[in-house]
Amino acid sequence: MTVYPFAIHLGPLELTGDGLMMMVAFLMAGWAIQLDLRARGLDEDYAADIIIAGVIGGLVGAKLWYVLLTHNADMLFRRGGFVWYGGFLGATAGILLNGWRRRVPARFTAEICAAPLALGYALGRVGCFLVNDDYGIPSSLPWAMKFPNGLPPTTVGELQRMGVHFPALTDPNTLVAVHPTQIYETIAMLCVFWWLWRRRDHGHAIGWLFACYLVFAGVERFLVELVRAKDDRRLGAFTLAQGMSVLLVLVGAFLVLKWRVPSGPQPLPESLRPKQVPLRSSA
Repeated sequence: MTVYPFAIHLGPLELTGDGLMMMVAFLMAGWAIQLDLRARGLDEDYAADIIIAGVIGGLVGAKLWYVLLTHNADMLFRRGGFVWYGGFLGATAGILLNGWRRRVPARFTAEICAAPLALGYALGRVGCFLVNDDYGIPSSLPWAMKFPNGLPPTTVGELQRMGVHFPALTDPNTLVAVHPTQIYETIAMLCVFWWLWRRRDHGHAIGWLFACYLVFAGVERFLVELVRAKDDRRLGAFTLAQGMSVLLVLVGAFLVLKWRVPSGPQPLPESLRPKQVPLRSSA
C-alpha cells in the first residue's frame, strides 16, 4: 500500500493532517475532562484551563527537547521539530502550574487527566500517519505501507541514515514498505483510554489512575520503539525514548502500589466547586 501526505489548501494557507489532528486531539481530551468534571459536580471551566496550559507547555517542551537533542537552535523558529517526551514534560509542568494557580491538588489534576491523555495521544498519532512521519522499519506484512513523500520518504537511502541495514549495493532510491507504527500506537492507546475511562470510579487513592497511565504509556512506547525507524539508539540497542519509557514504568509502578489503597477520605477540591449565586430578595 502506498500512502501520501494529507493536506488541505485554503488559498495561501496549508492545513496539514498533523495540525488538524493535533487540534482534534486537544479538543477531544478537553471534552473528556469536561465530562468527568461534570459527573463530579465540579467547575467544568477547569477543563479549558487544563487544555490551554497543556497546549502552551507541550509545544514549548516538545520544541526545547528537540533542540537539546539535535543541538540545532535554528529549529526553535522553524516548523516541525517536536519530541513527544519533551511535550509530555512541558504539558505536565504547564498543567500543574495552572492547577497550583487555581489551588487544585496536583494528584487530583493528574487523576482527571489520565484517560484524556491516552485519548489525545492516540488521536495525535493519527496526525503523524497523515503526514507520513514516525513510521517503522521495513516489513513484508500485508498492512506494511510505503510513504514516497514521507518525512523523510521510506527509501533505502533515508532508512539507512536512520540505522536500518540493507544488503550491499541496494539502490538507495528504492521505495520500501514499512511498519505503520503510528497506527499501532493509535490502536494501543485507544485501548488504554477505554480501560482507564471505565475505571474513573476506582476505590484507590486519588492519583492511582494517572499512575496506571504512566505504566501503560511507558510499556506501549517501549514496545513500539522495537519496530520504529530511529536514529537515536544511543543506549546500545535501545533508543532514548525507550530509556524514558523504562523510567515512566518504574515511577508509575511505584505510585500504583503506593496509592492502591485509599489513605482516608478523598474530598473533592473546594476551589472547583461551583460558586453559589446569592438569591436576591424581592422588595
